[in-house]
Amino acid sequence: MTDGFAVVDKAPGMTSHDVVARARRRFGTRKVGHAGTLDPDATGVLILGIGRATRLLQFLTGMDKSYDAEIQFGVETSTLDAAGEVTATHDMGPLDPDEVAAAAATFLGDIEQIPPMVSAIKIDGRRLHELAREGKEVDRPPRPVRVDRFDVEPVDLVAGRWRARIDCSSGTYVRTLAADLGTALGGGAHVHSLRRTAVGPFTLEQAAPLDEVTIRPPAEGLSHMPQVAVPSDVATSVRYGRVLRPIELGVHGDGPWVVLDDEGEVLAVYRPHKDTLVKPVMVLASAPGESRAPGS
Repeated sequence: MTDGFAVVDKAPGMTSHDVVARARRRFGTRKVGHAGTLDPDATGVLILGIGRATRLLQFLTGMDKSYDAEIQFGVETSTLDAAGEVTATHDMGPLDPDEVAAAAATFLGDIEQIPPMVSAIKIDGRRLHELAREGKEVDRPPRPVRVDRFDVEPVDLVAGRWRARIDCSSGTYVRTLAADLGTALGGGAHVHSLRRTAVGPFTLEQAAPLDEVTIRPPAEGLSHMPQVAVPSDVATSVRYGRVLRPIELGVHGDGPWVVLDDEGEVLAVYRPHKDTLVKPVMVLASAPGESRAPGS
C-alpha cells in the first residue's frame, strides 16, 4: 500500500462511502477517506486520500469545484434531483435563452443558499437526510456560498431540458441552484443529471474509474499549496515536529507551507506561529529511528 491521493471518476449509483469502502478493499488498508461528498446519482471527480495522506484531506476539502448539469424546468422533486418524487409541475413553455441567461446571472458572486433537506448537513446533531427519511422538514439557516460561473444553454427547448456549466465554492448545492433558478423564472426545476468535472486542480482528464485508478504522491495532491524543499539537517528538525524560524524553512508570507525533503517526499505542513516562528500543523514523516506500522 502506498500513501497518496487517487482521483476517481465516480460511477452513478454509488455513495461516496461506497467508493471509500471499495477502495479500502482494493488498496488493502482501512485508512481511506474522501475530500468532499458527491451525491449517489452524480458522477465525476472524487478525491480519495490513502494511508497517511488521509491526514492531508483537510487541505483539499475547501477547494472550488466545477460541474456539468442537466436541468429539467417545469418539474419540482422532493430531493431537487431526478431521484425524488415529483412534488409540483409547471407549464413554463419554451423558455427564452436570453431570459434564462439573465436569471442565471443573478446567482453569480457571493450568495446565500438554503441547503436541501436531502443533504449531509447536521442540524441539532442529526443529518438532514435522516430527518427527511422520517418525513420531517426543519428550518435550515442559509449558508454563504460563491458562484463564479453559471452558463446555461438549451438541450431541448420544448421539453424544458437545459445544460449548465457551474464553477463554485465548496459547499454550493447545484440542486438548490437549479431549483432556485426555476423559481426565479416563475416555475420550478430540478437537476436531471450531475457530473463533477473538477475539484481544485484535479479534473476529469486526471480521473479514472475506481478499478483503474492509480495513487498519486502526496506532493502532487498538494500542488495548489506553496511547497518548499529543505536540506537534510532541516528535514531532521521537521521530522521531529520542531518549531522553527521562517528563515530556516525558507518561507515567508501567511502559509500554510508543504515541506518536502530533497527527494520530494512530503514531511509536514507548517503554518505561522506567534509573530516570528512557524510550527507544524501535522508531521507526516517518521522521526529518525522511528518505525511506522503498515498503513499508519
